[in-house]
Amino acid sequence: MIESSSAPQRTANVIGLGLVGSSIALGLRQRGWRVHGDDLSEATVGRAIKAAIIDQAGLAIDATVTFVAVPVLAVVDQVKRALSETNGAVTDVGSVKATVCVACDDPRFVGGHPMAGSELDGLDGADGEMFNGAVWVLTPIADTDDHTIETVSGVVRQLGAEVVALTPEKHDQVVAVVSHVPHLAAATLMKLASDRADEHAALLRLAAGGFRDMTRIASGHPGIWLDICAENRPAIVTALGGLIDGLTDIRAVIDAADRDALQSLLVSAREARTNLPGRVAHPETFAEVRIPIPDRTGAAAEVFTLAADLGVNISNFEVVHMAEGNRGIAVVLVDAAASEVFRGGLIARGFKPAVSPLV
Repeated sequence: MIESSSAPQRTANVIGLGLVGSSIALGLRQRGWRVHGDDLSEATVGRAIKAAIIDQAGLAIDATVTFVAVPVLAVVDQVKRALSETNGAVTDVGSVKATVCVACDDPRFVGGHPMAGSELDGLDGADGEMFNGAVWVLTPIADTDDHTIETVSGVVRQLGAEVVALTPEKHDQVVAVVSHVPHLAAATLMKLASDRADEHAALLRLAAGGFRDMTRIASGHPGIWLDICAENRPAIVTALGGLIDGLTDIRAVIDAADRDALQSLLVSAREARTNLPGRVAHPETFAEVRIPIPDRTGAAAEVFTLAADLGVNISNFEVVHMAEGNRGIAVVLVDAAASEVFRGGLIARGFKPAVSPLV
């Protein structure tokens, strides 16, 4: 849903006008922002202006936030450039986080990764509602400024996404399992089918249903995966090892005609698939945690890091400023079932949280 506001127009920068960058730009413009855009291709910038995806070429020095949406091997250089040439918060959208968070440990930067996309490429696939209901991971570190987290999470929520916080290392491990390895597995399965099609001419013509669903992600742009596999190699190799072990186990079960073991594996998989979270959450399943922010650097980042350590998903984050003085209260939404564990962890670290049901 597109929001409207009578507040003064805010400005954002987007570096890299591919599918994700142009979708961020378009989504922000639809929500009343003025967007400056930059890309290696001047022709792309010109097309983006003509298509009303951005307002102006180049970077606005006083932009509230700059999104870096370039291939992962170029992220570090472009984040450093954004930090040098602008005054506001900076974030990126790359699917590998540890490298950039180590190289760009600036208080104005927080790593980010929207878990959304399309089979389309570039400006032609720009969709201002792409992130509506999607998970957008933020990866703050100890040096990340509280205002940076507040700013970026607020903009992400305007785009309709749900904010989840993870450490950079945990993010890379998790994404290797839920994104990188599935793509590689789909590509491998597609190659297997293609190779066998030489022997059985009807094979690919018969491919439908589950096969098409499982291999759909193999249609993604091949070029980006070269960089992703280079940057997140250790986590991907580990996750591939787990997949190979799992396939070896199920091959042995089928080879042994062990119906009970196969039944158990399939039932467990079905139950796990059923329990995957949906995009629409019920308010009654959430609790609101209000946390006075202590007067120390990186206090808000500590909240995110603690949540990741405890396995607690932060579904929303904002800072409410107190009328007296300049201190604020972090207001976060977490799963109600995990709220007491989160509360205990916060207390142990010197915070004074208050927990209440959302409804």
